[in-house]
Amino acid sequence: MGQTVTTGRRGTSAAYREVIGLTGPLLPVMSFLARLPTATIQFGSVLLVARTSGSLAAAGLTGGALAVGQVACGPLVGRLADRHGQRTVVLVFSLANAVAIAGLVAGALAGLPTALVAVVGAAAGATVPQIGPMARARLVALARRAGARDSTVGAALSFESTLDEVSFVLGPALVGLAAVTAHPGFALGGAAVLVAVCGSGFALHRTAVATRPGPVGASAERRPESVRTRAGRRNDAGADGPVPPHPIPRSIHALRAALALQGAMFGACQAGITALTERLGQPDQAGLVYAAMGVMSAVAGLSMAAVPARLGLAVRWRAATAAALLLSLPLLWTEGLPALYVTVTVLGVAYAPHLITVFGLTERVVPPARLSEAMAFATSALVGGQALALAVTGRLAESYGPATAFGAASLAAALACAIALTARPASYPGRTATSP
Repeated sequence: MGQTVTTGRRGTSAAYREVIGLTGPLLPVMSFLARLPTATIQFGSVLLVARTSGSLAAAGLTGGALAVGQVACGPLVGRLADRHGQRTVVLVFSLANAVAIAGLVAGALAGLPTALVAVVGAAAGATVPQIGPMARARLVALARRAGARDSTVGAALSFESTLDEVSFVLGPALVGLAAVTAHPGFALGGAAVLVAVCGSGFALHRTAVATRPGPVGASAERRPESVRTRAGRRNDAGADGPVPPHPIPRSIHALRAALALQGAMFGACQAGITALTERLGQPDQAGLVYAAMGVMSAVAGLSMAAVPARLGLAVRWRAATAAALLLSLPLLWTEGLPALYVTVTVLGVAYAPHLITVFGLTERVVPPARLSEAMAFATSALVGGQALALAVTGRLAESYGPATAFGAASLAAALACAIALTARPASYPGRTATSP
């Protein structure tokens, strides 16, 4: 019976102490600082190019190219990490990303043609080291290797999602502050330094061996010993035979679609918030509204560790999507700034729980040997959905008003809810069962 104690009974603080105990206090600090540049460069690139070129079209093209690069190459970075280990891959991409960001700043300041600046922007997106997905995969691998409860894995995912939320609130705020007080180039320069130093620190941290293919890697630990190569040689931990392919189950597509729709919901909300604050003559309030939503989402994410284990991931998934749909509907009738703050802040309650739950389901569905790739692909789906929705609903809100963008957000939430109600993602065969 002692093995079935839920996280809620043990206490949220105890769950997070257990999570920190897996890595030590230094790794979360480095991973947080290393993922700040990802939250900075998208908004920062738009402000930088708009400032240096005086063209919003050029700024939008550069920001879009950066998003496309990140979405297209994120899964590739994850796959490389699964095949060669996080240490080398994250180190190389952190340094390459620092060079690309510095090149973007230099190119924009030098007045290079828009096409060239956009190409450099795409390179900055393509070389993002995917610290968030890598940190999730590493922490889950450490927890599984230590034989931790499923509730501890859930707390780890809650912790990582909270770090993401805080970074995506703080990053744009720092860019905005730099743009107001000095120049957006300073924020991007700082991002280049952070990803080079802290990204390298994350790559070289001792815990990187947890995701290394081979005897000490989590993928090796959880691979059934009975698997053999055609030659009859073992390929589990300590094997001398080649590692067989690990196909991704089809059920993962529903989870990726749900994350893309969550990104679309967030992007549409961004467009609606921007349009409404501009209509009210207070465009500077948009950033603060985003921040209020992000802070509430982070608080909700931290609280997820206290949810009783008897409420399984499928139930949480349906509840989170239903909450997102219901809480988004008041936006359609929101017209004043106070009401906008209240509605958006309350809506933030649904974001992190959905994100954490879908990442948790992803961890259970995919083969352990491809966890980094799966986490990076999930993040790319989220970013891609957000970027596409922001581009489309931004135009709609400009032409037809903010309610159009908010309506698109509710539609995305409804589709995500439909997926959650109908999808049946099954655990990966042979996955090690752990106690709640």
